[in-house]
Amino acid sequence: MKKKTIFSMPSLYRDEFRVTGYQFGTSKKDACIVGAFRGNEIQQLYICSQLVKRLKELEAAGNLTSGKGIMVIPCVNPFSINVGKRFWSTDNTDINRMFPGYNLGETTQRIAGGVFEAIQDYSYGIQFASFYMSGDFQPHVRIMQTGMENIKMAQDFGLHYTVIREPRPYDTTTLNYNWQLWETNAFSLYTADTEQIDEETAVLGVKSVLNFLAKRKLIKLEDSDRFEPCPSTVINEKDLITISTNCAGIFRIKKGTPGAIVKQGNLLAEILHPYEGKVVKKITAPKDGTVFFVNDKPMILAHTVAFKIL
Repeated sequence: MKKKTIFSMPSLYRDEFRVTGYQFGTSKKDACIVGAFRGNEIQQLYICSQLVKRLKELEAAGNLTSGKGIMVIPCVNPFSINVGKRFWSTDNTDINRMFPGYNLGETTQRIAGGVFEAIQDYSYGIQFASFYMSGDFQPHVRIMQTGMENIKMAQDFGLHYTVIREPRPYDTTTLNYNWQLWETNAFSLYTADTEQIDEETAVLGVKSVLNFLAKRKLIKLEDSDRFEPCPSTVINEKDLITISTNCAGIFRIKKGTPGAIVKQGNLLAEILHPYEGKVVKKITAPKDGTVFFVNDKPMILAHTVAFKIL
């Protein structure tokens, strides 16, 4: 393993800003795994740290394929992690909305540009991502429908679901989209949490990536890395039923945890009056299905996505 600085720039008040990568095997650009872009992506950071630890052990045991190269970048935004702020601390911009970047632009454009210059030529790109709203997901792999997506390859992670998403205008400035434009097979992995560590799905995330790398013949799995891959069901994001709120209050979840099987009319959650404690809204399942996403904030606003049902 080699630890290297992918991108750096001077800082006015702090130590130099550095994006650190961990290189396994050769410098050949076979697979790149990227973690936290935002200051609250603790689960994504944690999963990548566990991948670094495991790949180091596999390399020491001679289980990396000769002549192949794997890069892991646990965090692209250490400053925001340090201060506990989701976006860039000075101007509240999102690095993952700045790709492919611009080396003469704003700070986050320069960071995106410097990082992308280092990782744009990889054959396979994997990002541990988080949703734009706080919440818990059924673990899945997500790819954008750019005309260059590889659905069959996405199923090699062995997760229950592969979600296809039609790009929206703001998606054109994300890492996943630009990786695909530069002919990298790009995949975003979502696990059950963001701001907290969910150990069970973190282990699943690590093993799914190792399974994918083994399928590409980049590594050899040991018995401890194996899990029972699922026949991944391919779904389109627009086919998920979105349940939004029509009022604000304290959000009390009843049955709506990710993976829960629900019947039409089942009570998923209640919204309580924040001062008086009375139930002002009951949220029920509109159809039979499986809870795919649930908003995990204890307070919820009106016209906010509360659930997505498959």
